[in-house]
Amino acid sequence: MKLKKSSGYLSYRIWALEIVSGIILLCLAFWISIHADISNAAQRLSSTVNYVKEQCNNDQKMELASETKSLMRIMESAEYINRNLASDMEKSGFEEPDQTLLENYAKESYVTGILLLSPQGAVEQEYHTDERNVWDLYENIDAEALLDVWNFPEKTYASRVDCEDGSHIDLAAVGRTDRSGILVAFYHTTKEYCRIFVNSMEQLLTGYSVKHDGTIVISNGEEIVASNDSRLVGVNMDDNEILRTIRRHAEGSKLVHVRDGGDTGGRSFGLMEQSRNYYIYAYMPERGVFNKTPQNMLFVALTYLLVLIIINMVRWQTEKKYQKQKLQIQQEYAQRLKNKNLQLEESVKRETKANSAKTDFLARMTHDIRTPLNGIIGLLKMEEIHPDDLELLHANREKMLVSADHLLSLINDMLQMSKLENNEIVLAQDAMDLKALLMDVVTIVEQRAADAGITLEYDKASDKILYPYVYGSPLHVRQIFLNIYGNCIKYNRIGGKVITHLDYLGTADGMVHYRWVISDTGIGMSENFLEHIYEPFVQEHSDARSVYHGTGLGMAIVKRLIDEMNGSIRVTSQEGKGSTFVVVLPFKIAEKEKVVQPEAATGEASIRGLHLLLAEDNELNAEIVARLLNDEGATVQVVRDGQQAIDAFASRPQGTYDAILMDIMMPKIDGYTATRVIRSTNRQDAKAIPIIAMTAHVFDEDVKQCLEAGMNAHLPKPLQMEKVVSTIARLCKRK
Repeated sequence: MKLKKSSGYLSYRIWALEIVSGIILLCLAFWISIHADISNAAQRLSSTVNYVKEQCNNDQKMELASETKSLMRIMESAEYINRNLASDMEKSGFEEPDQTLLENYAKESYVTGILLLSPQGAVEQEYHTDERNVWDLYENIDAEALLDVWNFPEKTYASRVDCEDGSHIDLAAVGRTDRSGILVAFYHTTKEYCRIFVNSMEQLLTGYSVKHDGTIVISNGEEIVASNDSRLVGVNMDDNEILRTIRRHAEGSKLVHVRDGGDTGGRSFGLMEQSRNYYIYAYMPERGVFNKTPQNMLFVALTYLLVLIIINMVRWQTEKKYQKQKLQIQQEYAQRLKNKNLQLEESVKRETKANSAKTDFLARMTHDIRTPLNGIIGLLKMEEIHPDDLELLHANREKMLVSADHLLSLINDMLQMSKLENNEIVLAQDAMDLKALLMDVVTIVEQRAADAGITLEYDKASDKILYPYVYGSPLHVRQIFLNIYGNCIKYNRIGGKVITHLDYLGTADGMVHYRWVISDTGIGMSENFLEHIYEPFVQEHSDARSVYHGTGLGMAIVKRLIDEMNGSIRVTSQEGKGSTFVVVLPFKIAEKEKVVQPEAATGEASIRGLHLLLAEDNELNAEIVARLLNDEGATVQVVRDGQQAIDAFASRPQGTYDAILMDIMMPKIDGYTATRVIRSTNRQDAKAIPIIAMTAHVFDEDVKQCLEAGMNAHLPKPLQMEKVVSTIARLCKRK
């Protein structure tokens, strides 16, 4: 019994909830429907008013054009009559024309009348065919602008005068040329003709139904000139409460809710827009606005009842379906768990693959670094065993230099590849001579090709480089082509060829595009390998590192540099026949004056007799550099960090040191800070003494940072003594 009471109480609560929900739903539907009907009515009325407004503006433009044309005609007539009057008065000898002559002038010029005025505007003589509206004209002939035509003979005055009966008069005034005075010619247009514009507005509203489209009214501000409700035409605006209220509260396309007036107590919605000279109103009664609300309410009520019936029919099946849903949820959970496990397995595979790639990378790097190191160590061991074999010692030194150069190249490529992958490379935008740069590349490559027994054929047609002066990064452009040519020579055969064609592709938006097609007759590559040619450390043949001394980084660097330059590279190849590299690079065109020409060589450099301060924390490096500089005749003082360099410079008299060689990575104070401190020292030679960076930081941004710190030059490690000596000599102005 208690269970039944509980069940009945629950059922009662459900029914109460459904009734309350129904009431809320009906209220919400009522609110939405009302706003939708108002929005729809506003859109319809606004669209109608805007269309009528546009048409009225077009008609008014045509009327304005007609008025302008009419005024031009009356001006021409006035000037024509004035010329003839002067001519006839001169021939006849009379001072004033008679009525007959004025009548003839009027007929010839197709005007309604002619007035002859004194310079003060008094009517001296007149002729006209229309007595009714001439008084409207008299009220306007004393206008100051009209009387000015006598003072300014080159001026012609024209105006339109609206008459009380709805007609209008077009008049033109000119200064008389036969005597002092003013000639006025005018043409009267009847009100029947003037009604044509009003009739066009009435025709514009033809087809708009008051019942469906609402009441549309066109007013000139004082009275209604046109409407789709003919009863309103001619009614004064002050007599219509609806229009008066709409005009007072109108805000663009927003509907105004107004009382209809009278005893009906009805209300309407309306809006107003203003054209050039007219006000356009549109309004409709509430029943026309809310015509869909009753239907919507009925539809919502029936729909809600139908939904309630369906819900109550489904309720008794809830328990049965609950078990089915529970089973389905369990199955879905099992499926999600399975999918999650698959995702985890996939993640494990990806991680394993990534770890494998890292392991493979480390293995390759270990191999590539250990190989030249093993050679150098082995050759040093041979020198220990055979210290007296001078020929062997000389040959071993040459081999060690080759191994060291290969190791340095590998390290540079690895560092550059790392910076490219991390987007840390910033390409310079220096003005350069592209033709000279390419010739430098050819000069370098020709020697390498000759040493390898390869013939280099280069298209030297200078007319193909129409814009040699461009902006770009000379270092990286040179590196791109040296890497490509290096591969073409390295993987070629003795007696083979490397052929280059250069094409000018055109200019656009200040950019010039060039295309290089570089082909070789070497061993070629397979199609499978071409898909991986731009991947780091990828080489087609397993013996490439040992046979060809390759690192597998050259093409990866080339590809990323070309991408950074917004260029493109395409490689085609056939095994046993050779490969073709097609490179397209865009450059911003530069002026010749922007290109910095390289300094010409001034003879053999010498640093003999110079006193140098060397800041180097590595004892072995310091010993080597000091010994080599001593061999060149310079005196070298070595300090171990930046602080010692500052102290040594500050404690010695001015002019003690001719130059400072500064390492960057040092304990206590680094080379950048030491340079800034020295430059800020309050002594005469602090700003002038050459400070040269000697560092393993070799990228463009490193060079830029050195120069910004106040250094004069940058020398990368390992040092090339010829360059070291020439740089010191140049900065110290020595030969």
